[in-house]
Amino acid sequence: MNKTVKISFVIIAIILLAIVLKYFKDANTKDIEEYSVEEPFYTSINTKAVATGKLNPEEEIELKPQISGIVDRILVEEGDVVKKGDLIAQIRVVPNEQSLVSAKSRISSSKLSYENSKVQYERDKTLFEKGVISKQAFENSELAFNQAKEALTQAQNDYQIIKRGSISGGSSANTNIVAQIPGTILEIPVREGDQVIQSNNFNEGTTIATIADMSMMIFEGKVDEAEVGKLEEGKQIKVILGAINDKEFPAKLTFVAPKGIEENGAVQFTIKADVVIDSTTNIRAGYSANAEIDIESKDSILAIREALLQYNRITEKPFVEIQEKEGAYKKQNVTLGLSDGINVEIVEGVKLGDKIKVWNKASKEGEEERRGRRN
Repeated sequence: MNKTVKISFVIIAIILLAIVLKYFKDANTKDIEEYSVEEPFYTSINTKAVATGKLNPEEEIELKPQISGIVDRILVEEGDVVKKGDLIAQIRVVPNEQSLVSAKSRISSSKLSYENSKVQYERDKTLFEKGVISKQAFENSELAFNQAKEALTQAQNDYQIIKRGSISGGSSANTNIVAQIPGTILEIPVREGDQVIQSNNFNEGTTIATIADMSMMIFEGKVDEAEVGKLEEGKQIKVILGAINDKEFPAKLTFVAPKGIEENGAVQFTIKADVVIDSTTNIRAGYSANAEIDIESKDSILAIREALLQYNRITEKPFVEIQEKEGAYKKQNVTLGLSDGINVEIVEGVKLGDKIKVWNKASKEGEEERRGRRN
């Protein structure tokens, strides 16, 4: 029994020894993992700020009625181009019964005063011609007559305005809604038969139509607080419209908000820019747009691909691995400069001709794929 146990232990030991020897043999004969290398190069780097926003007309107004009533006629459609003074819509007045009765009462009262003043005037005129009364008395009677006549006319006009919205119904009537600027009809939020409210100090009124000059457009967007300090009014920028095959338009930065607004935990600042639109492009209000703003640029600087950088987990300082001999690399701390997200300027630590390890294979393959798509 003891002999059998000994033989079993010997066999197990031989097997374990064989496994260990095979492991060391495989480890020693394993191929050295090869990495690709890249060299620094001279290039130009431009940093840009991107603002997202919309393209809106610079001049846009809402037409509101000066009298309450019902939309009787709409003479234009959305998209029509109108001139200043063109008739847009007409309002039919629905008079208030109490106001109408009061206006009629004022006419009756003014008519009584007028007729009485007329009789008194004609009597005093006869007496003045016979020399019975003085000239002063006659002039006072004539003044009272003219005032009564004017009061009657005013009461009649008030009645017509309450009943029909205007005296004569001409082009200047309150019931006529006319274009205040030349432009394009962007929106007509009401339909014939809708009731509308006049614009006054206590109510902004019902919007009949919105008109805008589409030849003068502005970009309105927002930028992050980290970039707003580098922006200056008057700077030339580019506005890109994705809706028109990513077409670019030149623009001039005209406004940078002095106060930011917090959105989703980040502070955003509003910017505005005048956009130059060519006459051949059909622009619509409200297009989504991106503005590209050049922040800083450098020419002929030593750079590497940003994907080659590695960062110390403790100090968080950047470094690269430079090849010393086949399969051997050394860590080299670097000082970075300008970056555009793809290439980064090397201020110190790497020189032209150094072979830098491409440690991130995924980044390398992704970069080659992106280059292939661009080509």
